[in-house]
Amino acid sequence: MKLLVLGGTVFLGRHLVDSALRRGHEVTLFTRGKSNPDVYPEVEKLQGNRDGNMEALEGRTWDAVLDTSGYIPRIVKASADLLAPAAKLYCFISTISVYADFSRPNFDEDTALGTTPDETVEEVTGATYGPLKVLCEKAVQEAFPGRALIVRPGLIVGPLDHTDRFSYWPRRIAQGGEVLAPGDGNDPVQIIDGRDLADWTISMVEKGATGVYNATGPAAPLTIKEVVDQCLDTTGSGADITWVSAEFLKEKGVTPWGDLPSWIPAEGPLAYMQSADVRRAVDNGLTFRPLSETILDTLAYLAGRPSGPDLKAGLTRDREKELLAEWHSRQGQSS
Repeated sequence: MKLLVLGGTVFLGRHLVDSALRRGHEVTLFTRGKSNPDVYPEVEKLQGNRDGNMEALEGRTWDAVLDTSGYIPRIVKASADLLAPAAKLYCFISTISVYADFSRPNFDEDTALGTTPDETVEEVTGATYGPLKVLCEKAVQEAFPGRALIVRPGLIVGPLDHTDRFSYWPRRIAQGGEVLAPGDGNDPVQIIDGRDLADWTISMVEKGATGVYNATGPAAPLTIKEVVDQCLDTTGSGADITWVSAEFLKEKGVTPWGDLPSWIPAEGPLAYMQSADVRRAVDNGLTFRPLSETILDTLAYLAGRPSGPDLKAGLTRDREKELLAEWHSRQGQSS
């Protein structure tokens, strides 16, 4: 197949390109030429900007488009409209964040979507990210009626992850010592290795599949304690895990997802954000590698990452020590 990837040089985009090339497809990248411009020297690269400079795409045809870089509805609409006569299928990588209500578990693809009072807003924030992706999906579906594949991932993890929203746990636990862990360990976690997501997405494109799919994992429920325990077992670090209450963490201004990545406490409006129903994707072939493999490969990637040892998410060691000291002090006073 001839595949056009809008993006393709960062994280999931690279996994998609890798998967497509392994499977023998002909890949063209359309990028600004700014992120990792030297990757894939064997692949055709078209340079431009989705916001007003897409001339390089004109007069070409592809079997499918994979859009990994769409966040603003106006820009996605321009790309989809331009490519509608040039491709048979448009695969748009969206997000679990499109749903309006995370206060109940097991939401599926038919759950109500988020909205924004101003559909012209283009600033991507925590509040607008999901609703803007909803409008991006709509733009694709209107340009490619019956020819759109909408993939809604949860937290994507593994090698090439530049966000470190999962990487913190393998790295921190591998370092050993006393490790602060959040809550009672029972809060749900949903993650998907970017390589599993990419392989499944390419397989769906090969089949000409359309429709909407939640694409996160694993297939069975997973808790933050199981993630931490697997990091312990896989690294063999002997780290000492101290579980600290969500109430204490909230009081001390420790933020879920940022200071303690991958974790959202099972309370409040986001309580069940990591409990998406993924049966539709699993029934259509989505599979998951062992978590231990993702942990080991994440550590290997971090060890070789040019940006060095610092992570973009997670507690600093000094902050962690401060919190643990106060937690132990309070526990001693109450005993």
